[in-house]
Amino acid sequence: MTDTLPTVTESALRGLACKCPRCGKGKLYSGFLTLAPRCSSCGLDYAFIDAGDGPAVFIVLLAGAIVVTSALIVEVKYQPPYWVHAVLWLPLIVVTTLLPLRAMKSLLIALQFHHKAAEGQLTRHDPT
Repeated sequence: MTDTLPTVTESALRGLACKCPRCGKGKLYSGFLTLAPRCSSCGLDYAFIDAGDGPAVFIVLLAGAIVVTSALIVEVKYQPPYWVHAVLWLPLIVVTTLLPLRAMKSLLIALQFHHKAAEGQLTRHDPT
């Protein structure tokens, strides 16, 4: 383990690889989206992690843009029956939402760690 902070690019690559944000070696997940309790390599406690709904929001917006644009193009150009739309777009929706979700969550976790993001705190401002 090194004491130097990784660059933003290194942190992003560690996130996309679903590795520990500190050392880049240990696994981040123990299941599909279930976080491990700590890094198996450097021992970083993953209790600080709170990605919230951010990854899902990014993925849904991106997947929605891809699927809706594709469906509109196919509808305007070919006007297929509804069952063709179901056969085409339901698998695409599954692929564009589930496949990138794990990497997006890891990316946001790695960037959260890199920037030392924490829950906001109210502070009292003393004007004197």
